[in-house]
Amino acid sequence: MNSRQRRGVILLILSVLCAAGAFAGVLSVIDDVRSKVGPEVAAYRLRTEVEPYTALTDDQFEKIEMPERWLSKNAVTDLAQIRGKIAVTTLRAGSLLQSDMIVDRPALRPGEQEVAIMIDAATGVAGKITAGATVNVYATFEGQREGDPDQSKIIVTNARVIDVGRLTPLTQDEKDRGRQPTEAVPITFALSTLDAQRITYAESFAQRVRLALIAPGGAPAVPGKDRTYELAKDK
Repeated sequence: MNSRQRRGVILLILSVLCAAGAFAGVLSVIDDVRSKVGPEVAAYRLRTEVEPYTALTDDQFEKIEMPERWLSKNAVTDLAQIRGKIAVTTLRAGSLLQSDMIVDRPALRPGEQEVAIMIDAATGVAGKITAGATVNVYATFEGQREGDPDQSKIIVTNARVIDVGRLTPLTQDEKDRGRQPTEAVPITFALSTLDAQRITYAESFAQRVRLALIAPGGAPAVPGKDRTYELAKDK
């Protein structure tokens, strides 16, 4: 083997060693990245904004894959966790869902039932009625006969709100009941059977139904004599 051939062999060996070194370097970088990133897990990102105290549904979220080590410990990785939950604050589109963003929907107590009625947003303490709030329900009625005075009545006291829905357009039938609003909010109450009858009667026959928010800590019961108001009797 002459000197030229020896140089060729040496260069070939050096090329092989350099390639092996480069390959080992690539593997080392890949292993380092894997060690930093770790395995991926499912997470859930909000598709749209969700209002506070709104019940959560699967279609409000999209599933994504993220490195497990990048997720906080309270990140929601299974949508089963949202069953029966509501948002505690405004959930922004694009945000990752975390368990501290949601709470259990208020539950019914023994003897209670859920009753939902449509309330005009303007007369329902706009934006301030939330799940867990306590309200008095007022209704105004026309006099039954010509010459009879109009009346305002407290239909239900200390009604517990367990859900507040989205602003909803009223149907033509609802508009024809003498109600001027074209949009209302469905509000669900936890009520006794008698109070449920009272509130549904008011929704059907009253000119207006209004909610009065009660401060935390509750309020004393309203005496029967103070539940009906007529302007002519105001002194």
